[in-house]
Amino acid sequence: MSMTALTVLGMLMAIAGTWLPGDRFAILNLPGLALVYLAGGLPTAWRALAALWRERVLDIDLLMIVAAIAAAVVGAPFEGAVLLTLFSISTTLEHRALGRARRAIEALMALRPETALRKGTNGKVEEIPAAELAVGDVVVLRPGARVPTDGVIMSGRGGIDEANITGESMPVSKEPGAKVFEATVNLDSVLEVSVIKTVGDSTIARMILLVTEAQAAKAPSERFSSWFGQRYTVAVMAGAVLAFAAFYWLGRDWEQALYKAATLLVAASPCAIVISVPAAILSALSAAARGGVLFKGGAALETLAAVDTFAFDKTGTLTTGRAAVTQVVALDRNEERFLSLLGGLEAHSEHHIAAAIRGEISARGLDPASVVDVSARPGVGIEGVDALGPVRAGNFYLVEEMGAQTDHPGLKRLTDNAETVIYLGRGATVLGAISVADEPRASSARALGALRDSGVKRIVMMTGDRMPVALRIGAELGLRADEIHAGMLPQDKVREVGELAASGKVAFVGDGVNDAAALARADVGIAMGAAGSDVALQAADVALLSEDMERLAHAHRLARRTATIIQQNLTIAMGAMAVLVIGGLFFDLPLPLAVVGHEGGTVLVVLNGLRLLSDPIRRTTTEAVPEHPLMAARSSASAKPATNHEIPEHTS
Repeated sequence: MSMTALTVLGMLMAIAGTWLPGDRFAILNLPGLALVYLAGGLPTAWRALAALWRERVLDIDLLMIVAAIAAAVVGAPFEGAVLLTLFSISTTLEHRALGRARRAIEALMALRPETALRKGTNGKVEEIPAAELAVGDVVVLRPGARVPTDGVIMSGRGGIDEANITGESMPVSKEPGAKVFEATVNLDSVLEVSVIKTVGDSTIARMILLVTEAQAAKAPSERFSSWFGQRYTVAVMAGAVLAFAAFYWLGRDWEQALYKAATLLVAASPCAIVISVPAAILSALSAAARGGVLFKGGAALETLAAVDTFAFDKTGTLTTGRAAVTQVVALDRNEERFLSLLGGLEAHSEHHIAAAIRGEISARGLDPASVVDVSARPGVGIEGVDALGPVRAGNFYLVEEMGAQTDHPGLKRLTDNAETVIYLGRGATVLGAISVADEPRASSARALGALRDSGVKRIVMMTGDRMPVALRIGAELGLRADEIHAGMLPQDKVREVGELAASGKVAFVGDGVNDAAALARADVGIAMGAAGSDVALQAADVALLSEDMERLAHAHRLARRTATIIQQNLTIAMGAMAVLVIGGLFFDLPLPLAVVGHEGGTVLVVLNGLRLLSDPIRRTTTEAVPEHPLMAARSSASAKPATNHEIPEHTS
């Protein structure tokens, strides 16, 4: 039986012994009070003395135990027992309530499968612990099985239920070459998956790390409430001593003066103030995690509430990032040789444009050329060496570096289109170019509209693409021409974010390596996709783990609602404390009434903060395959963070 239960039992015995008639009940009074002071007082005293000894802190537990002892000394042990009982119940309720907000990490860990079916080089399948999987291993997934770690499908097609990761209600169609993520569920057929990340570095592992860091980090207002509570507790102790002296000097006997001092000690205790902020912050962090948004601590949550300017990267953020080749121009008129060489370069890249080029080569039945020593040039392109020497592919910045001419009619035709153009060159000569098109996400326009409706003053889009491409995408998203910035290198984005920050709080939303510097420069950096760029995720303050952009608007609304609830909690806490202190100073406020007011205010602010748990970030529908009967196999865990596997754009 817990100490709180013993305390309540002792209080019931004391009540029976005090109020019920008959000697057989009266004998319960003293044992009941003793049980309350032992079960409710000793744990509180131990916590108070431990804090005083180890941290040199006078905390609220010490105030409560001193007030209870003072009540007993002046002949009011029943009032002291009421204080200890309600304080014990209140503390238990707070711990259990806040525990609800901390269970996101447990839910994430529960999603992870413990074993995997690994296929050996001899074709034999064996069951091993998932933790033993290594990069390059081949895993066999049967229908209904969970994916043991992140990987790429090698063979098989079917639906994958990603609700545990993305929070989406419908499964997603997958085919060879598509990525799958740990803890998602294979629905339809047998799949063979090549492991690309160990369990310790998987999507779920990364989410667990983010949630852990978020819950460990304190928001500015949370740090202030803790700082205030510690110092205010000392002031309350000193004030109680002065109050005892003042009442005694004014003619009260020492028992009355001590009783009044104990009442003021309880009335002025800052329990509700100290707990009001973390109750709201932890609830909001948990609600956000369930909706697929992970905050790296309460500071990011509070800052997002104050943001009035949003800056977005274009490709892979506002757009799908799933480009497709629309035109090919080979200046020597040999498209197959041109594409083969371009494919040899892009075979070493996981970029979404590289994937589009590989898809085009595969559709034409071509083989990529042999290119070695390949390296990326962020914001420019990619370069390597083939049998004839150095070769490079990239955007118009690359052409400028090469000093090449682009006056060929075919190249001009490509640049006149509002599409992204990738050039292939050797030395100072352009060998040809391709154009690829990208489309806005279905949720992007709605998300931007929701942000404007919530009071965001300014929304801008930044991209390294050409202005015609940016204007086409911007027009579809409802952006004005002055809100669109094109032809930007990574350093240009950083400079622009800095200029925007001069007039207010700025959030930058991006998904790639090229965006890392801008994410770090913004007041709030928001990374699209937990399975995307590691650099972007590390630089960001918030991880928007799904491709659904509307969750960003919901996260902004949740942040603002959290700020409102924090203000409400502080108002409630300080208002209740002021009323109780005035009652204790100028009126004969009974100690039990001060206890009820104090503990009631504490529980009230906790419950008010927990309202955020019922306001998770809403989900919207995305492209998916029809619902499958095996959907019932998915987890019922409450935390459903999301992921996104976009990769950085060539041109930004």
